[in-house]
Amino acid sequence: MNPIRILCPVDFSDTSKHAIDLAVVVAGWYKSRITALHVLTPWSLASSGVATSTEEEAEVVRIRQLVLEELAAATAKGIGVEAVIDVGQPAASILERASKRTADLIVMGTHGASGFQHLLLGSVTEKVLRKAVCPVLTVPPRAHSRCQLPFRHVLCAVDFSDASLDAVRSALSLAEESGARLTLLHVLEWPWDEPPAPSIEELPREQGLALAEFRRYSEASAKKRLESLVPDANRSSRITATLRSGKPYRQILDVAAAEQADLIVIGVHGRNPVDLALLGSTTNQIVRRATCPVLTLRR
Repeated sequence: MNPIRILCPVDFSDTSKHAIDLAVVVAGWYKSRITALHVLTPWSLASSGVATSTEEEAEVVRIRQLVLEELAAATAKGIGVEAVIDVGQPAASILERASKRTADLIVMGTHGASGFQHLLLGSVTEKVLRKAVCPVLTVPPRAHSRCQLPFRHVLCAVDFSDASLDAVRSALSLAEESGARLTLLHVLEWPWDEPPAPSIEELPREQGLALAEFRRYSEASAKKRLESLVPDANRSSRITATLRSGKPYRQILDVAAAEQADLIVIGVHGRNPVDLALLGSTTNQIVRRATCPVLTLRR
C-alpha cells in the first residue's frame, strides 16, 4: 500500500477528528498529500440562515478556514493539505471527488455529527463503502489504537474470494512495511450458529458421522489454503493462520479484540446484488462494530 493522494471527509465531529488524526499519520508515513473535503448540504445552509449566493460564498470561505484549522497538525508536519468545500449530498460529493482527483485512499469516520441529517453510518459511510473504487479506511469513534504507524498487529479476514486474496496481498505488504504481526483469519460457518446446537452424538448416527467427517475435511482444507497464502520467505512467528467457526463478522471482531489488532483488512466483492448483500451482512457489520480502523479493499 503506497497512497499518494488521500481524501479525508471532514464534518467537525469527534469521529471526524479521529479520522483526520489517522489520515495525518498515514500521510506522514507514506509522504502523501491530503485533500480535506467538507460538504455543505442544502439543509445545513438553510439552518445557518444562508439565503443568497453572496452569503453562500461567504459561508464557503468561513468553512474552508475551519477545515484548514482542523488540518493544522498536518501543515505543521510539512504535509501538503488542500481544503475543498462542496455544496450537495455528502456521499455523492465524496465519491465524485475521489474519482476526479483519483484518490488512492479515503480516510473517514464511521459516525458523524449529532443529529439525524448528519448520521454518517448507514448513509454516507455505507454508500461510500459500497461504491468507492479506491480503498477506504474507516475509523471508529473510540479507536483503541493511538493512530500510530507502524502498525503492530494486522488482522486480515480471508474467505478465499478474489477480493479477499487481494486483501491478503495488501495485508502482507502492510505487515512487512510495519514489522507487524499478521493474523490471516478464515471463518467456517456451520448449520447451527447460536447455542444450543445439537452435538454430533445427538444426531442420527449416519448424519453425525457424515457431519463430523465434513467438518474435519473443511477445517483441514481451509487451514492448508490459509497457510499456502504465506510466501515461504515470510513464514515466521509473525504470521499466523487462524480458523474459527461461527458467524464471520462476530468471529472477526472477537479475534480483533482478543489479539488487540490495530487494523482490520477486508476485501469486498463487486456491485452485483449478491455482493451487496454480503457487504451488508459482513463488511458493514465489521465497520459498524470494530474498535480499531478497518481497511476495506474493493475488487
